[in-house]
Amino acid sequence: MDITLSEIQETMEWLSSISDDKGPGTTRLLYSPSWLKAQKELEARFEALGMKCHFDAVGNLYGTLEGTEMPEKTIATGSHVDTVARGGKLDGQLGIFGGYLAVKNLLETFGRPKKSIQIISMAEEEGSRFPYVFWGSKNIFGLAKKEDVETIKDANGIGFAQAMHNCGFDFATGSKDRKDIEAFIELHIEQGNFLEEENFTVGVVNSIVGQKRYNITLKGEANHAGTTLMRFRKDTVECMARIVIHAIDKAKAAGDPLVITFGKVVPKPNTVNVVPGETLFTMDCRHTDANFLQEFTTGLEADMKEIAGSKGIVIEFDNWMNETPVLMDKNVVDIIERVCKDNKMNYKVMHSGAGHDSQIFATRVPTGMIFVPSIKGISHNPAEDTKVEDLREGIKALAYTLYELAY
Repeated sequence: MDITLSEIQETMEWLSSISDDKGPGTTRLLYSPSWLKAQKELEARFEALGMKCHFDAVGNLYGTLEGTEMPEKTIATGSHVDTVARGGKLDGQLGIFGGYLAVKNLLETFGRPKKSIQIISMAEEEGSRFPYVFWGSKNIFGLAKKEDVETIKDANGIGFAQAMHNCGFDFATGSKDRKDIEAFIELHIEQGNFLEEENFTVGVVNSIVGQKRYNITLKGEANHAGTTLMRFRKDTVECMARIVIHAIDKAKAAGDPLVITFGKVVPKPNTVNVVPGETLFTMDCRHTDANFLQEFTTGLEADMKEIAGSKGIVIEFDNWMNETPVLMDKNVVDIIERVCKDNKMNYKVMHSGAGHDSQIFATRVPTGMIFVPSIKGISHNPAEDTKVEDLREGIKALAYTLYELAY
């Protein structure tokens, strides 16, 4: 297969240029004009390859290259077409245009496959316009609920249903069961710096981390900043600081792949001359082992209660996300690793620290993921980038895997 750097560059620049704003970066939110344009132009490119295309009720696009011997069996690839606001040119869309280039070159080199190959350009994953994620992949399996989105609105007050109807789509009816999909492979940027720092060009993903997210509220006592002596204070920011340092030290001692992040802090009354009597902060904790994640966070909650209690402060936990880790299919992972090894690719078996559409697929069909490095680990940012040579290695790894599965 001769996947050229120029065709990768051209295809990437074409798709990333379809944006709601002039930039910087790409802004292509669910059911926006640029979202619809991207899906329609992808449909045209897929059809030019001889693929049969259709949209489902909510706007997922399917391009199918029918198999010559077992067309009823499907090997699927793809990712989400939506972006974050002012995002990069690779997150999500690499899995779509990379799948397109892989299929294009497979077709040119080997002809039609024995089994059908399907590229799926999923409607949404990011949750950037509306407070709902995985709308595309969840609808593929009948998991999305109409009642969860029919009343939600975007920042401009436009309702989810209205935006969807404006693009010509409607809510799906009935449940689905895609028994035809024998495997799903998602090509994606790492969105981290492991591959770059360790000098690997391809990541073979064997699992996606579990995530626990919390809103944590500390309630103490607001008081005068000048007249309240330090020993008499119930300062919730001081308490939070002690909790954060303790938690980070404990996470570092536990070691990889555990990660913990405190990303949002809202002190009240949030003014310079008042001891903060209440503070809300967030915690995000991730690990590949569900039992370890649960044990670690349970222990940490107990530690936080002890720290707060020692300061006379009340602590409240809202564990609003509790996603378990998801394993990729061992047979699919083995196939991806084998094609990387056979083609002398510089690869590493690794986990994903971010969530992806593959985690929705993986509990229902055999699933695998392929990563390429992210320069400086930057993502969700106009500076998001990957060397074109590394993109080619990832697309080739995908193409070889599709060949093994479909030809």
